[in-house]
Amino acid sequence: MVKAVIFDFDGVISDSEPCHFAATNEVLKGFGFQLSKEEYYAEYLGFTDYELFEAVKDRHKADYKGISIDQLVEKKAVAFEKLIKQIDHLIDGVSELIGQLKNNKVNVAINSGASLADIKIMLTGSAIENSFDVIVSADDVSQGKPHPEGYLMALEELNAVSGSLILAGQCAVVEDSQWGIISAKRAGMKVIAVTNSYSTDELNDADLVVDSVKQLKIGDLQRLCSA
Repeated sequence: MVKAVIFDFDGVISDSEPCHFAATNEVLKGFGFQLSKEEYYAEYLGFTDYELFEAVKDRHKADYKGISIDQLVEKKAVAFEKLIKQIDHLIDGVSELIGQLKNNKVNVAINSGASLADIKIMLTGSAIENSFDVIVSADDVSQGKPHPEGYLMALEELNAVSGSLILAGQCAVVEDSQWGIISAKRAGMKVIAVTNSYSTDELNDADLVVDSVKQLKIGDLQRLCSA
């Protein structure tokens, strides 16, 4: 029986990764450096902004000219906010699935490597703005995906607000990356992967792989958590 569904955000609820990529390069441009799209998606998709800038510094010996990584994260947030307001970013089928879950009294949460500020910017004014019982963001965790901290924290907070016991095996997770799948599996949860960012072959460690959130129904999640 599924009692909760925890969604990744970027690439699952919001098609915001292109804006994250562009905003990251907007910041790096000031230091004479750019990431290729291939490297960004292959290496950094599951990272928090802090982890990304830190990894780029280590990998490419990037010189940030005395500017702290916290300051880079702030600069990226400003660039991202400008970009995201210019597009319709909610992924097709998400509102309908979340509506089904809420109508069936299934708790709904987010566990994302994005900052809370970014998540709120993207949710504001949308049909699902007030749909989430719990939001765990990069601001809340000390270790990003593939570490399970975020999913375990989401489960703990869901148990605090739900009024009934929710076990890890009663949680279905919707992810779009290998790092997210590993994170959720390490937390003992069932995982559905959506091929919005990676191919089926790259996501085959998930319990179920679909091409679109529109394919998912609450019955699929119930069966998955009963297996």
